[in-house]
Amino acid sequence: MKSNDMSDLLHGSIWRKVLIFALPLALTSVLQQLFSAADVAVLGTFVGKNSMAAVGSNAPVVGLMINLFVGISVGANVMMSRYTGANDADGVSRTAHTSVVLALISGITIAVIGNIIANPIVNLLGVPADIAPLAIRYLRIYFCGMPFIMLYNFQSAIFRSQGDTRTPLICLAISGLVNVALNLFFVIVVGMDVEGVAIATVIADVLSSSLLFYFLKKHSGAVQISLNKLRVDKKITGNILRIGIPSGMQGMVFSISNLLIQSAINSLGTDAMAGTTAAFNIEIMAYFISNAFGQAAVTFVGQNHGASNYRRCKDVVKQTLILNWISMIIFGATVIVFGREMLSVFNDDMAVIKFGYIRLVILMAGEVLNSTIETLSGGMRGYGYSLSPAIVTLLGVCGFRIIWIYTFFKFNPTWINLMLVYPVSWAVTASMMVIAYKRTLNKVLPKGDLLV
Repeated sequence: MKSNDMSDLLHGSIWRKVLIFALPLALTSVLQQLFSAADVAVLGTFVGKNSMAAVGSNAPVVGLMINLFVGISVGANVMMSRYTGANDADGVSRTAHTSVVLALISGITIAVIGNIIANPIVNLLGVPADIAPLAIRYLRIYFCGMPFIMLYNFQSAIFRSQGDTRTPLICLAISGLVNVALNLFFVIVVGMDVEGVAIATVIADVLSSSLLFYFLKKHSGAVQISLNKLRVDKKITGNILRIGIPSGMQGMVFSISNLLIQSAINSLGTDAMAGTTAAFNIEIMAYFISNAFGQAAVTFVGQNHGASNYRRCKDVVKQTLILNWISMIIFGATVIVFGREMLSVFNDDMAVIKFGYIRLVILMAGEVLNSTIETLSGGMRGYGYSLSPAIVTLLGVCGFRIIWIYTFFKFNPTWINLMLVYPVSWAVTASMMVIAYKRTLNKVLPKGDLLV
């Protein structure tokens, strides 16, 4: 096997391979968000800001439901990476087949629970009465596509474990173009509202997951999927859940804190809600880029840990962290300079743009801190330690944001004061994450490899 082969993450230049791995993964997530943003843009342009705000108000709810189960896919990625590094083809195969079954179980579970709680959740968020019916309609249809969203995410994890981030990108690009076309068709031609973009999204999810499944069936390596091998391996499932559930809980912590923040945003009116919706579709790209490097740390550390290549594990985290910082500085500066123009794509209302731009500037200024959290968390999960970053995130993000909202914001309920909760909570969490990462190294690395 050549060292420049992306299926071999044990040799060769780390920074070059991390970039080759992370950039398509980041582009995949960015494209995914752009296609989701198309839902908002189409509604904002052809329907109105109420429909736009209704879709945006659902973002924290969807994230809360998805993140737990997507976290489980991280556990699958770690296990397959470790088996790959140890050259255990049977372990890779059993994990891949187990992952597909877990994806379907997870997706069906979310779809059922999501439809049951859609109405009370929207009411709990305090969504204004004129927007709530639209938000509920969108949410119910969106949840119906969850089995396919989960299948896409788990199958993407299978490809990532082998160093392949391009195949999921290709499949997403194809389905995303279909999504945009259907958005325009259902809203402009058919005259539908939020239900039109929701149906378009579900159809696109079916297409992307089906394409990945097809490529896995045709794969020539250990991750090839055969229908007669689809079953749950109890031992592998236990390991996936041990790593994946804390990872999913970490994602849920972010979503829970965002739900609280969304409630505070809703209290400031429709313009603040619409501005947040527009800004979110831009700022979330920074998270996806940062998370791509975090996923690179998971996969590279997982493979090298499986091969007992401890010194390279440390080098992976260091170089990935630096690349992540550079990416966030470039992206953040670009958004700050062109933020108003970006926001106007979603809605040209000056009040909406004002709220959105203030949010963008404050969040972009702190994204380097968030990238530190993502990279160090990924490194720890690659070592098989997923609980520590989850606890740190629970305390630093969720705990701190709850305190902020019920103290600083409650007594001074301004837009800027609410937005400052993001960078300040990231600073607290990043500091704690550095300490947790160093402690993890003390546990997993031989004494001779602890030296810098």
